[in-house]
Amino acid sequence: MTRPCYLRMEEDVDFRIRFSSLCFITDHVGFRGTIKSSPSDFVVIEIDEQGQLVNKATDDPVYKISKVQPEPNNFAKKTKLDLQNLSFEERSNQEVSTLAGCSGDDQNHQSRSEKEDTVKDGASKGEEGKVDIISSLLDERTNELLNQFAGDIKEKWSSKTELIGPSPEFSLGRILDKNQRAILHSAIRQKFPFLVTVGKNSEIFVKPNLEYKELCHLVSEEEAFDFFKYLDAKKENSRFTFKPDTNKDHRKAVHHFVNKKFGNLVETKSFPGLNYNASNPNVVITVRFREKVHKHRKRSLVECPEGKVIHTAFTLRKENLEMFEAVGFLAIKLGVIPSDFSYAGLKDKKAITYQAMVVRKVTPERLKNIEKEIEKKRMNVFNIHSVEDSLRLGQLKGNHFDIVIRNLKNQINDSANLKERILEAIENVKSKGFVNYYGPQRFGMGRKVHTDQIGLALLKSEMVKAVKLFLTPEDLDNPVNRAKKYFLQTEDAKGTLSLMPELKVRERALLESLHRFGVTEEGCIQAWFSLPHSMRIFYVHAYSSKIWNEAVSYRLTTYGSRVVEGDLVCLDEDVNDEHFPNSKVHLVTEEEESANSYAIHQVVLPVLGYNIQYPKNKVGQWYQEILSRDGLQTYRFKVPTLKLNVPGCYRQILKHPHNLSYQLMEEQNTDVKTEGSHIHEAALSLLISFDLDASCYATICLREIMKHDF
Repeated sequence: MTRPCYLRMEEDVDFRIRFSSLCFITDHVGFRGTIKSSPSDFVVIEIDEQGQLVNKATDDPVYKISKVQPEPNNFAKKTKLDLQNLSFEERSNQEVSTLAGCSGDDQNHQSRSEKEDTVKDGASKGEEGKVDIISSLLDERTNELLNQFAGDIKEKWSSKTELIGPSPEFSLGRILDKNQRAILHSAIRQKFPFLVTVGKNSEIFVKPNLEYKELCHLVSEEEAFDFFKYLDAKKENSRFTFKPDTNKDHRKAVHHFVNKKFGNLVETKSFPGLNYNASNPNVVITVRFREKVHKHRKRSLVECPEGKVIHTAFTLRKENLEMFEAVGFLAIKLGVIPSDFSYAGLKDKKAITYQAMVVRKVTPERLKNIEKEIEKKRMNVFNIHSVEDSLRLGQLKGNHFDIVIRNLKNQINDSANLKERILEAIENVKSKGFVNYYGPQRFGMGRKVHTDQIGLALLKSEMVKAVKLFLTPEDLDNPVNRAKKYFLQTEDAKGTLSLMPELKVRERALLESLHRFGVTEEGCIQAWFSLPHSMRIFYVHAYSSKIWNEAVSYRLTTYGSRVVEGDLVCLDEDVNDEHFPNSKVHLVTEEEESANSYAIHQVVLPVLGYNIQYPKNKVGQWYQEILSRDGLQTYRFKVPTLKLNVPGCYRQILKHPHNLSYQLMEEQNTDVKTEGSHIHEAALSLLISFDLDASCYATICLREIMKHDF
């Protein structure tokens, strides 16, 4: 052991301080050098579950275009009545899945001069009939109370009065006939679009439509009224057009609302309005149902069963681009939301990375059609094909790395031969492994706020604090930090949006929600829901990861490489990820310690959660002290308000690189000067390649090899 390493308990101000405090398992001297001089110096290629590199092109056709003729135009009619008896949330999800699952690509926009079905055409016909239907299905008193309930809701909203407590509801009583219930659901929503209906055991309840209220913050009540009638009518080939709007930011907010709430069901496009010119830049937003366009590409109901959603797999190559930024950009181009993308693991920003991804509700054709657009963002997609389901985190064997380390030098005050130091270091880690810390990218590279601090605030349900940490600026003068600084000074979400660059997808999504809901505890909960679940849980995992790093460093400092009583060991020799059950974890006994029954590479430590056990020695006591310090107990690893559940897992404290190879290269460096003249000095670089298991970090492996913090 080369360095005592109990990590200080005070809060770090720099991620480098945090990692310099962590100990090593090997005892060589190491060397210095520079990694990530450019993205091409750090290439990461995912290894799939079959052990194949995902950057290899497959022999399969890139994508297939369906040649099946469209079914007769009765799709909406078939699905509508069968779904009416579900709760509103269930019904919405099923309708959305069914419609989006059969969507195709639309490359031919109809001219605005062509005759279109409007919402008034679709909804006003038979309006009187729907009113009569309500009267015929409800007794006079219930009908009267329904109208009174609707009037009360409208009056409260018109007077800006907030509805306190649980959302009010009104029961229409039990209606045993399923068809009558379906007709009544539809009739009420057409007459009162600001209400929703919910079915429970043949009983129909009516509640305020909070999405309607939310839309009223963005458009006129008349537009909101007509928009929700349009949605419910599901009239084939119809379109809905909002009023002309000259405010670009406001139009973006409307686009975002519709795509976030109903993006599976409809798509939005902007078109120039009448008399459009520089002095009158009015633009209209048009909405239309996804599955009714481009009929010659529409899948048949046989190929796309009702309720089955299309999934398209592909390999994403990105260069010098943050993972979430890449996903956000793809989502915008494809007209879906970031949570429609799934992937097996996160990848570095300052690198060239290849990884498998799956996107829901997008056909291979649509993905293929954006290839040229995304190249401008240093992204490429290939190996595009249809699959049955999404990916999940950890669904990979590992990653392959090709890394160039430049400007190699001896450690300070080390005069030994540099090449010998490099050989010694690599061979030492090949045989002994490295401490399996979570890497710096897990916590963000910011000096002021780390992702684990945000995660701790979320675990403690400190939602406003978590948002403000997320929007805390660094000490850099650029548009992003200026926007964040403005927000912390003013809490003006709308003003901050106008300052925040378009490509900061997470920040803008959060700010748009704060603008709608306010910077309150409830508003901040809604803001966090604007981010996909994978992003919300990422921050909580970052906190758990930070504690694990501290724990393993404490464990190695306290007990070294001995396996001692109270340690936890994994009984499965083939484990190469963190997802193994408690039944595979064994508590080392005093007798087993004396008999040296286990080796250090079998020792695991828990990653915090509600379903893990702790070591029964000083390390277990350390965990309890840390949880107490941070105001947490194990049962607190659930955040119901954000739908976050963190069961925890176990992580091996040591790992080994596989298939490691390396090559030293000499590069001429003419920048060295002496007394005004140039001399040529050979700068030494190291090209090193290796594979790591899933959830291991190349920067951590290099840190162990070089004994150098980056």
